[in-house]
Formats: sequence, structure tokens, C-alpha cells
Amino acid sequence: MCCVLTILLLVGPRAAILIWWLIDPTRWQITYPSFIVPLLGFILLPVTTLAYVLVAPGGVVGFDWVWLVLAVLIDIGGQGGGAYRNRDRVHR
Repeated sequence: MCCVLTILLLVGPRAAILIWWLIDPTRWQITYPSFIVPLLGFILLPVTTLAYVLVAPGGVVGFDWVWLVLAVLIDIGGQGGGAYRNRDRVHR
């Protein structure tokens, strides 16, 4: 069960990016003028990329910053959480 949950957490945001890009490519072109930034976001910070596409076309103001900070924290927690959890497995 743990492996299935991990796979969903890793693949879920990336699948959402791919599906949203296929359904509404115009929004992605408005948000990101080049292809490099969303590609890096797809690889490194998928939740932040999704949040930015959600809030950026209208301009990032007010409460939108909360969504972006929350998305960055989720991405960083997903990358760093495994190292913290496995700290006892390392042989010294």
C-alpha cells in the first residue's frame, strides 16, 4: 500500500500537468512564454508549476502568494521527507 501511495504522489501532479497542458495549451502559453520553465517545473517542482499556472494569468496578487508558498512547501517536503524518514537506515 505504501508503494502505491508513493507512486500516486510522484505521478499525480505530473499527470495533472500533462492532462491540463493537452486540454488547455493556450493557458500554458500565456503563463510560460518558453517551453523550458514548465519542463523544469514538471521535473523538479510539479505542484508549484500547477499552482503557478492556476494563479498567474490574472496576475499574482494577494492570496495567490499563499497558494504558491504552500505549493513550494509541498514540493520541498516531498523531496526532503524521504531523507528524514530514512535517517535511521544509514549505517555509520
